Amino acid sequence: MLRLASASLAGTAIEFYDFFVYGTAAALVLGPLFFPTFSPLAGTLAAFATFGVGFVARPLGSAVFGHIGDRYGRRPVLLASLLLTGLATVAVGCVPTYGSIGVAAPVLLLLLRFLQGLGLGGEWGGAVLLTAEHAPERQRGLWSSFPQVGPAVGFLLANGITLGLSAGLTEAQFTSWGWRVPFWAAGLLALVGLWLRHSVEETPQFRELAERRETASAPLAEVVRGHWRLLLLTGGALAVGYAVFYAVTTWSLAYATEHLKVDRTVMLACIMTAVALKGAVTPLVAVLGDRYGRRPLCLAGCAASALWMFPLIALLRTADPLLMTLGFIGALFGMVTMFAVVGAYLPELYEPRIRCTGAAVGYNLGGVLGGALTPLVATAVADGSGPPWGVAAYLTAVALLSLGCFALLPETNPAVAAGTRTGAAEAAAPA
Repeated sequence: MLRLASASLAGTAIEFYDFFVYGTAAALVLGPLFFPTFSPLAGTLAAFATFGVGFVARPLGSAVFGHIGDRYGRRPVLLASLLLTGLATVAVGCVPTYGSIGVAAPVLLLLLRFLQGLGLGGEWGGAVLLTAEHAPERQRGLWSSFPQVGPAVGFLLANGITLGLSAGLTEAQFTSWGWRVPFWAAGLLALVGLWLRHSVEETPQFRELAERRETASAPLAEVVRGHWRLLLLTGGALAVGYAVFYAVTTWSLAYATEHLKVDRTVMLACIMTAVALKGAVTPLVAVLGDRYGRRPLCLAGCAASALWMFPLIALLRTADPLLMTLGFIGALFGMVTMFAVVGAYLPELYEPRIRCTGAAVGYNLGGVLGGALTPLVATAVADGSGPPWGVAAYLTAVALLSLGCFALLPETNPAVAAGTRTGAAEAAAPA
């Protein structure tokens, strides 16, 4: 299990590195380089719009790779999704700017971001099922949390490289070519990930389905037809986690550097500290999910997020590094209370034959609702000289939406539900 979980974590970290490095670049340099005819605000909005395209592509990637995972096995998904995301990310680092090729530059950026989203949409389902379907029943939350540590590791890699370049290069050097280096590094990381995953075995549950010839021929159709309500509930439930994470890691970076004039290096260090702590506590929270259940932790995380959004904005507005870091830590701790257990929670909601598609599409629908919209909405709402309380109100509303969705979902932990789980469709269907 440790070998499998480590391979899953490494691959997820590399794929999320690819995804996050774009978010950092969008916050710092992509607006002026690819949308120079826009005002500073409009340029940032346009850069975040291309950032959001990756989230829109993720459910489609979940459907495509979920079909492969449910029809042909979880292992092919792990390799194909990593290769696609890695190639697209390297290509982003090679795209000429608007000054060189005109409008073709943002068009290419948009296309490559879409391909990034396709690959990442397939990654999560394959990675969590690799661990969830191999893990002992009473430790499923713990082992399934390893892929959930991957985003934190990927974020730290992406921002660590960016931070080093930002500190070591002049502004002109960073804007000219320095921002491209993290994208080029994705090629080497993808090769490492493929090497780690090439010997991974297929999961026992899928092998059993294949031997009995019970694999789904059209998993997406089955999910939409028989589990549409569950799909919408899981997407709404996970929206707050995405919204909070990208408000902290992407929007706040742009807001603080542009409006509060905080040094870029200082902001990256504050955010990285909070994300590192989030990654460190993820397995510990997952153990609580194995003992007390997935649903109670998710409800607690939503409630904590709703209560913390206004203090987060107040602490951000101080522009004090310690206070901003405190605000980020509080926000991400609320988020991780939910996301530490969803690696086990979502697969348990779906029967094995459609699990790769159902869990991945539900997970990435939350990304569209929370991740794609949040930097755009927050940037638009925060325009002006006063405190961006509208951002806090927006995030609080998303947290309450997710709280309501989690309240309508069943408990799935076998130790807590005492073996009464009847399947995702029955559990989520109206009386």
